[in-house]
Amino acid sequence: MKRLVLFTALATLPFQANAEMLDETPRTALMSAFPPEWQALQSGLSDRAEHRVNGVTFVTGKLGDQPVVLFLSGVSMVNAAMTTQMALDRFNIERIVFSGIAGGVNPDLNVGDVVVPAQWGKYLEGILARETDGSFSIPPWMSTDFPGYGMMFTRSFGVASERAEEVDGRFWFEADPALLELAKEVAVEFDLPACNAKNACLSQPPVIVVGGNGVSGPYFVDNAGFREHAFATFDAQVLDMESAAVAHVAWVNEVPFIAFRSLSDLAGGGEGENEMGTFMSIAASNSAEVMRALVAKLD
Repeated sequence: MKRLVLFTALATLPFQANAEMLDETPRTALMSAFPPEWQALQSGLSDRAEHRVNGVTFVTGKLGDQPVVLFLSGVSMVNAAMTTQMALDRFNIERIVFSGIAGGVNPDLNVGDVVVPAQWGKYLEGILARETDGSFSIPPWMSTDFPGYGMMFTRSFGVASERAEEVDGRFWFEADPALLELAKEVAVEFDLPACNAKNACLSQPPVIVVGGNGVSGPYFVDNAGFREHAFATFDAQVLDMESAAVAHVAWVNEVPFIAFRSLSDLAGGGEGENEMGTFMSIAASNSAEVMRALVAKLD
């Protein structure tokens, strides 16, 4: 009986799931996946204040005249989605700008280039197909818009939101058109450095590419064959482990989103071993600097 009374009493208490707002100021969320990017973005931040929520540090302040909140997404899709929603629940976020490193997919791109895709897809969500007589086929009651890579077939499983009464089967999540236009202005006006603070230099000056497709998934890719598949199948410029998850959450919450990804490696397409260890610092710095240039253009 005591247990029943206690349960009844708890049931009458206010529901506590709604997160407490930590800051009411309208802010631009500046996200990054790795500490080097996070550290680069904090340089020059004024009115700094820290908030700790469920193990994640959120730093509020101003970059120039723009109120911002900075935080790390965490590596990979679930971490990025969870942290993004946590930020939206706790802060008054007007837009999300993601900065990070990534693997280059388009063979015309080089390490150090910054890519700003117009849309993102979750390309490693799908089906592991059954093998029969040396070939792979998905269940007859399932479908996909993309060719497979061996037993791997990409398929979207839908998105639930207030935008529609039914689950939306979309694969692509678009970047905000207005933010893309600002990114195009930055691409024309901003010159990326070819060397880092330790004087490690790229073989050619990096460029900023705005538009095209990006894809994200929970695997670090260092495989030339799979890189070619990503380019041929999704016309992807770049691949990473977080951006599409953030774009998904932003779309559901109807918050403008854009991501800047600087190439730290070629996802297995370069000569020799993976380049990330060598070029991560300059890639992170380039991505953060382009993000800063965009923030400076915001009203």
